[in-house]
Amino acid sequence: MTASKRLFQVQMALMNGLLLAFLLVFVARSAFADATPFLGSYSGSVELAHTDGSIELRDMSVTIAETRKGFSVRWSTATIREDGSRKIKSYDISFVETDRPGIFAAAMERNVFGHEVQMDPMKGQPYVWGRISGRTLTVFSMFIAPNGDYEMQQYDRTLTDGGLELRYMAHRNGAPTRTLSTFLDRID
Repeated sequence: MTASKRLFQVQMALMNGLLLAFLLVFVARSAFADATPFLGSYSGSVELAHTDGSIELRDMSVTIAETRKGFSVRWSTATIREDGSRKIKSYDISFVETDRPGIFAAAMERNVFGHEVQMDPMKGQPYVWGRISGRTLTVFSMFIAPNGDYEMQQYDRTLTDGGLELRYMAHRNGAPTRTLSTFLDRID
């Protein structure tokens, strides 16, 4: 075998290696690529009807952003009180890819090694994960009460023209307790 033929084979092996490395990076990022259409900020409001017939207005906003290892979902709900003041609840959860396409683990706290990990539902903390199915990004939260009861919350955010259709459902021990639906306008 001539030296030029060996050089050609080495060059081809290097090119094949680079191509393989590129393909591996592309495949590894493919699960995150599903979150790209959701990136942005959205806002809206919903009227919540109580059992006593009263109506409560809530302003809602959500920002979905890319992070170094995945994406984050940051949302707020502002309750407008009778005196005009606002009570705001905010949540910010980062999601990282799992070995299962379209399913994301929440990275909500850091362990002793500095790695982001799930919270522990046996300590009263929520267990959270996300899923992207078609045009819907869903965030699930499971809480375990001190007496062993559980509550599941589900936030479906479906892409539509001009924003997101938000549907929230809560269940306690399998029985539905609350459902809300509203439209959130894309603001950026």
